Amino acid sequence: MDGIDAALVRFGENDMSVVATTSHDYPAELRKKLFAASRNPDSCTLDELGELDTWIGESFCAATLALLQQGKVAASSVRAIGSHGQTVRHRPDAAHRFTLQIGDAAIIAAGTGIDTVADFRSADMALGGEGAPLAPAFHNWLFRADATTRVVLNIGGIANITILPSGDKPVTGFDTGPGNTLLDAWTEKHQGDAFDNEGSWAAGGTVNKALLQSLLSDRWFAKAAPKSTGFEFFNLDWLATNLPSDLAAIDVQATLLELTAVSIANSVPPTAAEVFVCGGGAHNTYLLQRLSAHLPDKSVTTTSTVGLDPDWVEAVAFAWLAMRRINAKPGNIPSVTGASRPAVLGALYNA
Repeated sequence: MDGIDAALVRFGENDMSVVATTSHDYPAELRKKLFAASRNPDSCTLDELGELDTWIGESFCAATLALLQQGKVAASSVRAIGSHGQTVRHRPDAAHRFTLQIGDAAIIAAGTGIDTVADFRSADMALGGEGAPLAPAFHNWLFRADATTRVVLNIGGIANITILPSGDKPVTGFDTGPGNTLLDAWTEKHQGDAFDNEGSWAAGGTVNKALLQSLLSDRWFAKAAPKSTGFEFFNLDWLATNLPSDLAAIDVQATLLELTAVSIANSVPPTAAEVFVCGGGAHNTYLLQRLSAHLPDKSVTTTSTVGLDPDWVEAVAFAWLAMRRINAKPGNIPSVTGASRPAVLGALYNA
């Protein structure tokens, strides 16, 4: 919920180029309301949810118009927009399973004059899948190498990996656990900052091994893939159930960073030779150092080394998924999400 990333992308049959990119902060009041709604869902009324849906749609529309202006591209030359939406709830384990992304796509389509594809996750869930992660199909299209097993690691609020095996073996992938979500929440609580810049605060602390082992012993980490999660599970309330009262805040931060690094490293298969990092966590220098320390026999770099800036991989992925929807081609990988079959993802809102 740190903002809106938008990318203008030109796709070929087997290649792509990024024409323009832009990142917009959410209005401060919108971000505040989003956090309140998602972290305290029992206090969010239907009226508030409806207004957030509209407000995010308006914000996405404004970001799109700014992107077109920056790229000097007319709306009429853009085939479609892929809008992931803002996740406010993801409950694949509920009695009546659901995932909820808001941001009214009709507003985006009407305001830009461009056909808009949204609601990518529900079709996969309807087929028994987790609805996440969805980027692996794009990773497979762009980053796969015939002779080398590669891992694409996205570190957003939650971390997820895509395992791209050599040869013709199936692609796999899943959420590994917390990425930035606990780090950001703890930093905001104790430092007043939205995030720990480059991991510098965590780097000054000492890992508490007892706390780390307590956190890693959560049964979620031992759960077999396919699996996905969110801040509904990994949050400060979850942390509080394991947290000693006498531990310094800086040492907690160091331990939370180590939790992210270890849980990711434990998920990377021994056969992988290369790990390419994208998402906001790619800027956390200390996290990448710790990750490399836990994966000493593997190359750990960002996706920029294979041609795509790590800040824009997710935005480009949903542009690609929109293209798949327009062309009536599947966008999920059942071996990743657990869906019963491949499916065309997304609902089309005509301009």
